[in-house]
Amino acid sequence: MSDTQSPEPKGAIAKFLAASPDSVGKTIFIAVAVCLVASMVVSAAAVSLRPVQEANALRDKQINVLQVAGVYEPGTDVSEAFAAFEPHVLELSTGEFVDDKFDPATFDDLAAASDPDLSVALDDDPAGIGRKALYRVVYLLRDDSGALDKVILPLHGYGLWSTLYGFIALENNGNDIYGLQFYQHGETPGLGAEVDNPRWKALWNGKKLRDDAGDLQITVAKSQPAAGPDFYIDALAGATLTSVGVDNLVKFWMGDAGYAPFLAKLQAGEL
Repeated sequence: MSDTQSPEPKGAIAKFLAASPDSVGKTIFIAVAVCLVASMVVSAAAVSLRPVQEANALRDKQINVLQVAGVYEPGTDVSEAFAAFEPHVLELSTGEFVDDKFDPATFDDLAAASDPDLSVALDDDPAGIGRKALYRVVYLLRDDSGALDKVILPLHGYGLWSTLYGFIALENNGNDIYGLQFYQHGETPGLGAEVDNPRWKALWNGKKLRDDAGDLQITVAKSQPAAGPDFYIDALAGATLTSVGVDNLVKFWMGDAGYAPFLAKLQAGEL
């Protein structure tokens, strides 16, 4: 029998450790391991930061409500100022508040738009939103005497590149516009993104939704409509499709498919 012994076979780990550092197998292993560790770190960070992100999103939304209502100033205590607003869950089809059915403080009307039980698919969809929630959270602002001062209504619709999310503030007559403001969109900087320009937003103040006959006349366009200047907002320069999107979404939400039943009750003094 020969005194020479064959070397013991190596296990998988031993073979891996013995392999050259620049071997294909070791390179792939290290790359995969780094990716797994990095993904775990990113996932953990995303989970841990979610409450902070949600709190920041809520604060940003509240600031936009304050701004569109004209009650925000730098240094304002946002939570304290926002507490002056009355949130209500509105059933769009009836124009009635249904706060006994949903909690206004927690109801997410945008999430409801994707819930088949709380939304409806749209065949006539000028705003390009696909589905419409049956309920929206609206905000009332009263003056010191308790009389209704303004109504803040959420709206959204597609522009050129993105869905624009915002609020429109109406005076207590439900027809005069106090302001329009978007808090989220992805329109082209310097063009469609000019919806954020204070000078353009200021054009909305004092405009009217409907004429004396009750017909919806508000228009965003390059030229003044036959209804006259009270119903006209000049389109954004160089952003035709974004302007058309804003025109469509405002008309949709202020029309029969949106807040018209509620605004009729408001004008009848039923709030």
